Amino acid sequence: MFRLKMLRTLFTFMAICFLFALPVGAQEAKKVKITDLEKIIAESKGPLVINFWATFCKPCMEEIPHFKKLQAKYEKDGLQLLFVSLDMQDDYPEKVNSFIKKKKMASTWLDETNADYFCPKIDQAWTGAIPATLFINNNRRYRKFIEESLTEEGLEKQIRDLLNKTP
Repeated sequence: MFRLKMLRTLFTFMAICFLFALPVGAQEAKKVKITDLEKIIAESKGPLVINFWATFCKPCMEEIPHFKKLQAKYEKDGLQLLFVSLDMQDDYPEKVNSFIKKKKMASTWLDETNADYFCPKIDQAWTGAIPATLFINNNRRYRKFIEESLTEEGLEKQIRDLLNKTP
């Protein structure tokens, strides 16, 4: 029993490390399932921001630079950022990979087609609209989901709340 638990823990740790080890200039979006994201969320040990976006979403495109800038600013505080593309299957991998290469960003691609299945696994109230962002810090039992575009100032406020930092 103990051995099985250790193997599961090791596997989950390796999966998380792989996803977060994607270099900033990554050429390819890693394909993930909702169960992979659920494990990352459940086993995250620090402040984590997961942004759901797509290449066809103009508000998503406008907020991506804010996420990149603020992740760099708060990286020293342990902030981790995971971009998750919700582009259609026809756009993966070519269009998604071309976009992330151009923007010099790392991202995963959610390999799911049924929003009625995967949305409630992220947040019960998620209608499937994007951009959407999950802020989570299991160490503080902090979880907040926002289903709208964020300005740089609004995003920074959310990150500071996540990190429990006062202005």
